[in-house]
Amino acid sequence: MATFVDRVTLHASAGNGGDGCVSIHREKFVPLGGPDGGNGGRGGDIVLVVDDNVTTLLDFHHSPHRKAGNGRMGYGDYCNGGEGGDLIMMVPNGTVVKDSAGNLLADLVGAGTRFVAAQGGKGGLGNAALASRKRRAPGFALKGEGGEERTLILELKSVADIGLIGFPSAGKSSLIAAISAARPKIADYPFTTLVPNLGVVQAGETRFTVADVPGLIPGASQGKGLGLEFLRHVERCAAIVHVLDCGTLETDRDPVKDFDIIEAELAEYGEGLSERPRIIALNKIDLPDGQAMADMVQPLLQERGYEVYQVSAAARIGLNELNYAMARIIQEERKNRAVEVRTRIVLRPIAVNDNGFKVVANADRSFTVTGDKPERFVRQTDFSNAEAVGYLADRLAALGVEKELFKQGARPKSEVRIGTGDSAVIFDWEPSIEAGAELLAGPRGSDLRLESPWAGRYLEDDVDELSEDEIAMQWEYNVENPRDPRVGT
Repeated sequence: MATFVDRVTLHASAGNGGDGCVSIHREKFVPLGGPDGGNGGRGGDIVLVVDDNVTTLLDFHHSPHRKAGNGRMGYGDYCNGGEGGDLIMMVPNGTVVKDSAGNLLADLVGAGTRFVAAQGGKGGLGNAALASRKRRAPGFALKGEGGEERTLILELKSVADIGLIGFPSAGKSSLIAAISAARPKIADYPFTTLVPNLGVVQAGETRFTVADVPGLIPGASQGKGLGLEFLRHVERCAAIVHVLDCGTLETDRDPVKDFDIIEAELAEYGEGLSERPRIIALNKIDLPDGQAMADMVQPLLQERGYEVYQVSAAARIGLNELNYAMARIIQEERKNRAVEVRTRIVLRPIAVNDNGFKVVANADRSFTVTGDKPERFVRQTDFSNAEAVGYLADRLAALGVEKELFKQGARPKSEVRIGTGDSAVIFDWEPSIEAGAELLAGPRGSDLRLESPWAGRYLEDDVDELSEDEIAMQWEYNVENPRDPRVGT
C-alpha cells in the first residue's frame, strides 16, 4: 500500500448557488405590499491550504472527487438563503496546481497559503432585488448559478535548501540520517528510498533543510527508474550535493562516471538544475577500497572546479566539513535572494476589448453565441416563466448580442444557439428595433411599416370612422408592429 503520493488528479466541484425567491408581501390592511423574495445563498468554494503537518497527497489519491456544499434558496419576507459550506483541504508545502492542460495555476509555498481551486456559484436574485421603476412587482426570480467544476493536477515539489542526489545505494539516506534527525529506511539494495526524505541540519548559526531524493539511473529524465517522478523535488533546492559511491562492487561503475551520468540527466531534465551550485561528497571512505578510490578521483573532480569532500556516513567521518560547506552556500544564496517568493498564483485578466461574448455564423445559416455572460444569463433564467424569458431578452440586448447578430447577418427566424453541448438553448431570433429590425423589414433605407395604410394609426385614433373589418385589420397590424416613436401618429 502506498504511503507517499506526490502527483494526483483532483476533480473539484464547488457548490451550486441557491435560487432566488418569488414572494409578495402579505399583511392585513396593507394593500400592494410589493415583492419581498430573498436572494439565494452562495455555493461553497473548494480551497487548498498549505499545512506543514501534511507531507503527502495520499488523501487525494484515495478520494479524488471532492464537492462543496450547495447554497439554500431564498425565502419570503426578504430572507436570504444560507450559504454553502466551503470545503477546505490541506496540502503539503510546495504543492503546484495545474489545470488539465498542464497550465500552471498556483505554486503554493508557505504555511497558511490559500488557493481557491473551484469557485462556488452565486445565488440567484429574488424578486425584491429585481424590482425597479419599470418593473415594480417582478413575478420571477433568478436561478442560482452552478458551482465551478474543474479537473486539477496537484504536484508536490519538496521545499528544501540542499538536494542529495546520486545512484541507488550511494548512501544518501545514511548521510541524511547522520547529519539530521531524519530516520529514513536504509538497506543495501537498489531503490531502498521510495519517497523523498527531509532533514533539518544545524551548522553553527545556520539552519537549513536537506532532501534525500530517490536514486537516479541513466535515462531518468525520460522516465526510467524512479528519477522522473522525483526530480521535481530538486527544482526548489538552492544547491545540489552529489553523493558518489566509492565502495561500489559493480565493476562497470566508478565515481567520475556516475557523476557524469547524473549531470547529463540533470541537464536533460532542465528547470535550471545545471546552474545550481554543486558540492561533491565521496562516500564510504571507511572501506579500504573506498578510501583508495576517493584519493584517486578527488583530484580529477577538483580540476573541474568542484568542492570535493571525503565522508563516511556510517563512520561519521568528514560530516562537519560537509555541513559547514553546505551552510556557506545557503548563506550566500539567502543574501542574494532579495525577496522571498512565498507563493505564486497565475492571473489571466480579461482583455480590455473583450465584450464578454462571441457570435459565430455557422455553415447552416444558424448562429452560435458563446461567452461567460450570455451563458450565465441563460443558466439563471426560469424558462417556464414568460416574464423571466422577457428579462433574459432585455439582458441580452443590453449586452449587445442582438446588434452583433445583426452585424453577422442574422435574419428574422434565424436559429440562434446560446452555449454549447447539451446545456445550450436554441431559439428563433426576432430582432428588436434597437438591433435594426427596420432594416431587416425591407431594402436598406426604407421601412415597410411606413408603407402600410395603418402605419402610425392606433385604435384610439378616429375609431368611430372605421368599420369593424378596418378595426380588426388595424388591431392585427398594431399587435405585430408596436408603437415606434420614430413613426408619426
